[in-house]
Amino acid sequence: MASIPEQPFPEREYQRAQAQEGRTLMGLFADLWRETTTLVRDEAELAKAELSEKVSKVTTGAGEIAAGGAILFAGFVVLLFAAVGALQLMIQSEHAIWIAPLVVGLVVMIIGYIALSRGKKQMNADALTPHRTMESLKRDARLAKEHVK
Repeated sequence: MASIPEQPFPEREYQRAQAQEGRTLMGLFADLWRETTTLVRDEAELAKAELSEKVSKVTTGAGEIAAGGAILFAGFVVLLFAAVGALQLMIQSEHAIWIAPLVVGLVVMIIGYIALSRGKKQMNADALTPHRTMESLKRDARLAKEHVK
């Protein structure tokens, strides 16, 4: 299996042009097939690695959304208890019994909202786009067009 040398593209092109002088058409097609196969395999590996990274981000984002939803629900339950306490206290004169659940409920809901916002940010479409693979494919297409000319 041939590997792509770690040299800048212009040097590789110059070396390839020198090596191709005097080569047969079948030899050129064999090299083209081998390099195309290697290129496709390398691009598939890059896409696989990048998509694996993106799936990990989605998993983390989904976990944070779930945690945020649970925290918001807990805050909502606490606020419901506070509303019940407040309603009971409207009849009675003691107010301290509903202030504590109200403050705790608001704090829990703020924390839940922050967790949901972070999870949503990690799951936006731009964060999931495989940018390196797209750039590599564009570069490969450009190089292929230059070779055809």
